[in-house]
Formats: sequence, structure tokens, C-alpha cells
Amino acid sequence: MTTGTASSAAGRGRGLDDATVAQIADELAEATRSRGTIEKISTRFPKATIEDSYAVQRIWRTRREEGGARLVGRKIGLTSKAMQFATGITEPDYGVIFADQAYRSGETVEHAQWSNVRVEVELAFVLKAPLEGEGLTVDQVLDATEIVVPALEILDSHIELEGRTIVDTISDNAALGAVVVGDFEIGPRDRNLSWIGSLCLVNDEIIETGVSGGVLGNPALGVSWLAGKLAQHGDRLEAGELILAGSFTRPVWVKPGDVVRAEYQDMGTVEVTFR
Repeated sequence: MTTGTASSAAGRGRGLDDATVAQIADELAEATRSRGTIEKISTRFPKATIEDSYAVQRIWRTRREEGGARLVGRKIGLTSKAMQFATGITEPDYGVIFADQAYRSGETVEHAQWSNVRVEVELAFVLKAPLEGEGLTVDQVLDATEIVVPALEILDSHIELEGRTIVDTISDNAALGAVVVGDFEIGPRDRNLSWIGSLCLVNDEIIETGVSGGVLGNPALGVSWLAGKLAQHGDRLEAGELILAGSFTRPVWVKPGDVVRAEYQDMGTVEVTFR
């Protein structure tokens, strides 16, 4: 996106000019580097729209890719009532996942590389074919899916948490810090994806529980929502991408020294240690 005047954004659902959007992207990039937070965008720029926030995210993504980062997937956020209740935001959002944000179950990670560190329990879809367009059915999503795996999402917010709106979360790459992927793989039709239960434990204490149907009734519908939203932005899901379908538990705060483990019904466990 090039910088310009407010008129350059006219007619695209935008409330901010391109220069302001680029400025916000720069602030978020610096907050990422410094592991800090910035004041809410929605407070500072009350005219900012959802399209403005996705424009911010696209600039942030492009600059990371220009620096050598490799996109490996996408994340969907705020798809469950549990997460919407926890954040006060009632609309889903999405972000991107880069290779340096992906870990395997059992790894030890540095807590200090993120800010406002919380963990969520999710299912992830690995695609074998592209997905594009609005209104995709569950069967269309499953046909394009190679495997489904259990996953933990590590949240990393670079915008102050209290009172955030959807504009803030989207601009901040949907608050993605990292994803921790489990080793257990199932075919897309091997289980009823609406009825995968999970326990989330911190240091062996059960903190949260949930069922995958909390994500729009079926996590595959989260992937459908994402394909439709991307289509509106001239983008699509590609074969090989990992898609975090959305959390079906509330976020769990973690600190250095914590061991987080999600135990899934008939799908093994995912574990990560924070150093």
C-alpha cells in the first residue's frame, strides 16, 4: 500500500488516510520489537474502520515478508462465545502465521519474547487444496483438508488490553504470538469435529475446559468464514497452510516457569513450557 491522502481511501470502507495507516503499522512493528504495547487505535483514531485495521495488518505482513519471514498459515480469532465473552468483541477476526511463530508440542519457549502472554486451546486444519470464496460448506472445507491437529495458540497483544475493539485486535495481527502444534493427526472426517473435548492444565491444574463445537458449531465453519473474508480482500487460503480455527476456551494467563498442557478427547496432548 502506498502512502497518500484521505481521498485515496474513499469508497473502500476506510476512515483513515494511507499515511495514518502506515504510521500505525510502524508503531505496531516497533511494539513487536520492543515487546511493548501502544495506546488503543480505536481511542486515538475513532474514525478507524475494520477495513483500516486490515490495511494496517497487510502493511505489517508485507514488511515482515520483505524482511525474509515466510507465511505458513492463518489464525482465526473470536469465533466462540467463550472468547467473545472474554474480550467483549462479538465479531471474528483473522491474522497470519509466519514460520518463526510455529512450534512443536514439547518445546520450551521464552516467555519474555511476548507481552500479555495467554494461551488458548484450538484445532488446526492443514490444507491439501486451496480454498477460495464465500459461503463454503463444511463438506467443501473438509474436502480441501489433509489433516486436523490439536494446537495451542500463544497470544501476544501489542495494544493495551482494556477496552479493545475489533479494530485494535485486527490491526495487531489478531494478537497472535505463536502456535504450538500437537503430533496427533486425524483425517478431516475421522471424528465429529463438533465434539472434540479438551482440558487445559497449567502446572497440572485444570484451568479451562471446552468443546470444539464452541467455534461456530463446527471449527470447519471457522475456516469457511475465513475463506469468505479473505475473498473480500482479494486473497485465498493455499494448499499446505495451517489454519488455526479459533479457540473454544477462554484465554489462560501464563508466567515464566509455567507448563501448559491441553489434553484432547481421542487426540492426544499438546504441551509447552515457558522459560
